[in-house]
Amino acid sequence: MTSTDVSHEPHENVGGRLNWLRAGVLGANDGIVSVAGIVVGVAGATTDNTAILTAGIAGLVAGALSMAGGEYVSVSTQRDTEQALIRQEKHELKTMPEEEERELAEIYEEKGLSPELAAQVARELTEKDALQAHADAELRIDPDNLTSPWQAAWASLISFSVGAVLPLLAIALPPVSWRVWACAMAVAVGLALTGLVSARLGDADVRRAVIRNVGVGALTMVVTYFVGVLFGTTVG
Repeated sequence: MTSTDVSHEPHENVGGRLNWLRAGVLGANDGIVSVAGIVVGVAGATTDNTAILTAGIAGLVAGALSMAGGEYVSVSTQRDTEQALIRQEKHELKTMPEEEERELAEIYEEKGLSPELAAQVARELTEKDALQAHADAELRIDPDNLTSPWQAAWASLISFSVGAVLPLLAIALPPVSWRVWACAMAVAVGLALTGLVSARLGDADVRRAVIRNVGVGALTMVVTYFVGVLFGTTVG
């Protein structure tokens, strides 16, 4: 393996890992907020621990499957589009190779290379791997590393489930008089952590991300709690 291979490969792996980690953090965040809203809302309507846990577990299962299904469909559509673009590029390379090489040279000219150097780069890349060169420069696609719908689905399912466990435990373990407040505090800590991690991954303002995350979670719990109180009172 050459030194070029060593330096190039890790950068691709790091980018892919960061994308999956970011998706996992967002999935966990959704699990925390969604299930917290459910269990706090039901706790506002009833003190029955079985009813609260049943609703929370149902929310966890439904939310995780919904997230996984949504990611599978979305990424499958993306993959189908990538494959169609690659098939089209293969056809163009086969039927009009000279035009495609000129098009590749023009892309590198637009990036700042001189016409002579751009033509040389296009020629050498075409001789080495024409499809790879065009997929990278024109389509921003790696033909050997297309997005995986199954990986996306499993990542979403697992991360949502992990996040959802936090409000479930926080509402189930404390005494009745403390469980809503305990759940709210646990959720605030969890959302602060996911906000921190997502901000670090996206190189964004940490304070703003944490406040936004915790604020959305708090608003969700307040609204669902009083909806539960209202319907619990009405039913009672």
